[in-house]
Amino acid sequence: MTAPGHLPYSGIATFARAPHAAPDGDWRSDVGVLGIPFDIALGFRPGARFAPRALREASLRYVPPFTGLDGTTRLGGVTFTDAGDVVLPSLEPELARDRTTDAARQVRERCRLPVFLGGDHSVTFPLLRAFGDVPELHVVQLDAHLDFTDTRNDTRYSNSSPFRRAAEALPNLVHITTVGLRGLRFDGEAVAAARARGHTLIPVEEVAADLAGVLARLPTGKNVYLSVDADALDPAVLPGTSSPEPDGLSYGQAMRLLAETARRNTVVGLDLVELAPNLDPSGRSELIGARLIMETLAEVFR
Repeated sequence: MTAPGHLPYSGIATFARAPHAAPDGDWRSDVGVLGIPFDIALGFRPGARFAPRALREASLRYVPPFTGLDGTTRLGGVTFTDAGDVVLPSLEPELARDRTTDAARQVRERCRLPVFLGGDHSVTFPLLRAFGDVPELHVVQLDAHLDFTDTRNDTRYSNSSPFRRAAEALPNLVHITTVGLRGLRFDGEAVAAARARGHTLIPVEEVAADLAGVLARLPTGKNVYLSVDADALDPAVLPGTSSPEPDGLSYGQAMRLLAETARRNTVVGLDLVELAPNLDPSGRSELIGARLIMETLAEVFR
């Protein structure tokens, strides 16, 4: 994947040093990476627009293949292409959504597994529209917040609403499992609407008390889109996020959830959203985010 002698702080920062190509270019690979540098749908602190670039730089620390302590190799022979970022208009959110969907479809056509670098969580709605042809699509969402609100401050397309809009727009989206929920404020209407639709809502306390029981509630044998909100993790682990909530998932818990989902199901897409690198001067948030993506890919391509 990388040229000999390239250190993590040298060279051009494509994701994992993958070759760069346009979303609609002449390329094929196992993994296709697309950035969505968009954060104007946030309700609190901005900065997620900077995450795709930060994750690319951090990924240079984790260029596959990886050799474990036991000598096994992970992600050996798995090919990557970095399809760059969606070209987004500054203040035209509807056009931004359409361009995001179009670019995601183009990447899907050219790879086995698309990986999307957000961006605030609102981008997951236009991304999911690119999966409208997947039979009986399930979403596994790691998140402190439900993100199933109908409207917030008179807008229907905020980062609080991506899964509500997706459930309305996609008949093939049959179920959402949300793990890691916590916080002082929940939208009662959103909780009731998600439960009425049969979604699985798992608070972080259940993960801490009975991780094995939570793993047993994950989908099995399904087509799954994984959506990872950076605030699912405890802010002591990953502080660079717009709306941190204390007592979140540990890195190990998050990886157990992602690994079990990958082992049981066909993962059709993965996004990491709500990472705001400007809110973490240590730089560890993007390093953790990049590693989480790479470890999840290692579970998918076992």
